[in-house]
Amino acid sequence: MNPDLLIPAFVTLFVVIDPVGLTPIFVALTRGADPRARRLIGLRAVAIAAALLTLFGLLGLQVLAFFGISMPAFRIAGGLLLFLTALDMLFERRAQRRRDQSEPGLDPAEDPSVFPLATPLIAGPGAMAAMILLAGQTADPVALFAVHAVMLGVLAVVFVLFLVSGLLERALRETGINVLTRLLGMLLAALAVQFVLDGLADVGLIG
Repeated sequence: MNPDLLIPAFVTLFVVIDPVGLTPIFVALTRGADPRARRLIGLRAVAIAAALLTLFGLLGLQVLAFFGISMPAFRIAGGLLLFLTALDMLFERRAQRRRDQSEPGLDPAEDPSVFPLATPLIAGPGAMAAMILLAGQTADPVALFAVHAVMLGVLAVVFVLFLVSGLLERALRETGINVLTRLLGMLLAALAVQFVLDGLADVGLIG
């Protein structure tokens, strides 16, 4: 296996997926969940993200073309959906709904494992585009397998950090989590806007 392919693949996917940056977001999105529920959410999110990235690594643009979707449109849609999640975090709507129900833990209807964790936070447009580009660099089946192995390695790091996220929550306590949730909500809103701007730039609507 060619290290000239694997090392850039690891660095690219690690930077795009950003396991370290995802951990506090995971804490904010799973606030109030017990450790077992948090593990299941993390495992489900990583598994779904792995399936999506594998699909895009193997088929890539054909998947979007089959549905008549362009990558710019995919970026814009992901950004808009992520912006809605950011608003929930900024205004504490999830926490307020749980208080209104007077029940601990996450409402099953609010399970964040598929959205926004699996996509667009882990397997977002950037990660999917990266898999398309990395897999397209070689026609060698062994090298293609290696690229997917690297992707799974990065997702394993994501899951390990999700597992230890409870330590971060205990360290921050209630006040810290409140501050962190709003701060990350603002950052997620900015990331969402950037997705939309990237999509608009791709189609030449903005410079």
